[in-house]
Amino acid sequence: NDSIINIKNKKWRTCFKPIDANLPDLDTDQVHTRAYLAHLFQADEIIALTLASLHNLRFYLHLMEQVREHIAAGTFLAFKNEAVPRLAQRI
Repeated sequence: NDSIINIKNKKWRTCFKPIDANLPDLDTDQVHTRAYLAHLFQADEIIALTLASLHNLRFYLHLMEQVREHIAAGTFLAFKNEAVPRLAQRI
């Protein structure tokens, strides 16, 4: 998912999708659901911060991998014009 998620919103408490299916190389995002992460935040469990940090770091590493690929291919401007509005969405 390339949108900003406020995991503390009530709607995520019943969402049993992976945290982010677009990051298949991060076990955290495949094993744990959005509902589980929302529950951990609601319960003030410290592991919520760890899981969110792991996800956020991998997300930005993946984004930078894409940026480098598009720069090398000479397609960065088109990538940026498509990615920025998508990344700015809040769901």
